[in-house]
Amino acid sequence: MNAPGMGKRSTWMKLAAAVASGLLVAGLFPPFHMSSLVWVAMIPLLAALWSIDGKRAGRKGFLLGWIAGTLSCGIQFNWLCEVSWLGALLLPMYLGCYWGLFGLFAATIGNPWRVDVDPSHGGWATCRKSLRVAFCHGAVWAGLEWLRGWLLTGFGWNGLGVAFHETPVIAQSADLLGVIGLSLILVFFQAVMVQTGKRLTRRADNSGRRMYLDFAIATSVVGLLVCYGIARISLENRRESVRLKTLLVQINIPQYAAQVLWSALDVHMAYENETLAALNGLANKDAGRHMPDWVMWPECALTGRILNTDTGVWGAGLENQETISRVREAGPFQLLYGITEMEAEQVGDDQLVPKPKGRIWNSLAVMTPEDDLQTYRKHHLVIFGETIPFVDSIPFLKKIYEQQAGIEYGGSFTPGESFEPLPVPTAAGTRIGTIPSICFEDSVPRLTRKFVRPGPQVIVNVTNDGWFGQSPAAAQHFANARFRAIELRRPMLRCANSGVSAAIDTTGSTGHPDTGKPQVLVNADGNHFTRGSLLTELNIPLHPSSSLYALIGDWGITAIALLGFAWAWWKARSEKHGTPA
Repeated sequence: MNAPGMGKRSTWMKLAAAVASGLLVAGLFPPFHMSSLVWVAMIPLLAALWSIDGKRAGRKGFLLGWIAGTLSCGIQFNWLCEVSWLGALLLPMYLGCYWGLFGLFAATIGNPWRVDVDPSHGGWATCRKSLRVAFCHGAVWAGLEWLRGWLLTGFGWNGLGVAFHETPVIAQSADLLGVIGLSLILVFFQAVMVQTGKRLTRRADNSGRRMYLDFAIATSVVGLLVCYGIARISLENRRESVRLKTLLVQINIPQYAAQVLWSALDVHMAYENETLAALNGLANKDAGRHMPDWVMWPECALTGRILNTDTGVWGAGLENQETISRVREAGPFQLLYGITEMEAEQVGDDQLVPKPKGRIWNSLAVMTPEDDLQTYRKHHLVIFGETIPFVDSIPFLKKIYEQQAGIEYGGSFTPGESFEPLPVPTAAGTRIGTIPSICFEDSVPRLTRKFVRPGPQVIVNVTNDGWFGQSPAAAQHFANARFRAIELRRPMLRCANSGVSAAIDTTGSTGHPDTGKPQVLVNADGNHFTRGSLLTELNIPLHPSSSLYALIGDWGITAIALLGFAWAWWKARSEKHGTPA
């Protein structure tokens, strides 16, 4: 029987543990960058969940997990306040439900402290159970991370594994099961640590060294990841490749939500001046040997529109044509830029007009020096940013958008349909397949992998994180995005208006292939919220490696998640009927 006050004290201790894990996980990501805490961040929560007993253990576990998750996500994603205080409140509460489901599992059928292992079973029985419990918890956590990245179009940012975005040796294993696979390993390792810690304090098992074999195995798994990472980096750096030079141009145009605070003339002049200044400077350097193959501008860079017919006849507004013509004077290059594309129809011999009730796309345009055009149309639209579900049947949703975005709602974008890479040549004539992505599509691995093909490829992302001001949103976006290069073993180019413009190789590194200097556009103070340009160089493998994740996608992690849950359920049922664990 508990002493008076012990029940309340225990409840407050569990709550404090949940809060501690929520804070520790929030600290893993920008702007805090305390990624070394990733190895202990979940320990307080696991210990608290496994300490729950009684008939309402499931309800208590869900609530404890939900509190930890809501607090953590509220801190991580507080930049949503830049656009919507309501979104900054509701999104963490929703994301916290996935933590709550993990808490429900951990406090009930996954709870290893629900039934103790009899010391007479020996040390190996204890360690075997510990490893099984740890695997099941890691698998279920990973499955829930996958689910939140898929359900309701998904928001998979800042899974535990993303904390390794600046730890390249560990991050290399993301090419096996995706970055979520790293989350599985983290929860597995910490679940073993908690169980080992309890045995150390109780000293209930007298079987000697075997009692800690589970911890030795968990540590060995981490060691194997390190060895795999070292070998993978070495292999990637030795691949036969072609050099691609790309000029990234970032203007850092201020905006309030969707409302751009510059005039159209100011925007176009900024792109002209910044691009021409960079190209003319490169032309005068070392007899022009540093001239780029490609020039990149970010998402929706120009204010005009591209009109495109079903037959492939296209045209652009006069303001766009003038800007592009002026920068073309600096030399031949492929121009990649974000633009709004509208469905059009031809009137007469040479006039294009928007099609009545025609479709409109958020597009990535690729234009040759001869003005030949290819476009990729964005697939994964941002809810309440680029599309509003049920807006026709629920009119007040339109008013909410207009109040938050500060502009009139002009209709939703249409999602794209093609999954074909866009072939773009270098100055030397090598055709490189671009894996196109716009805005946060580079944080959606299941979409990006659909463009993977044999032969030289590079992931190209144009984005604009200016909706969220100078907040941690851009740095978090970049941390999540760079794992696509590792998962698919394809290098990446990112060009942002307000965000992180960078070049990333197949190991997730931003280092220049010759000098090792980071290829990230920042000012003298190291701040990426800046205006300027950056000439990047990337080695594009002629025969890129094929990763397990590129082959099987999320099927691996979902199968493991189902296995982990089923194994835990079966063992819990066996223990309930008296079968040894």
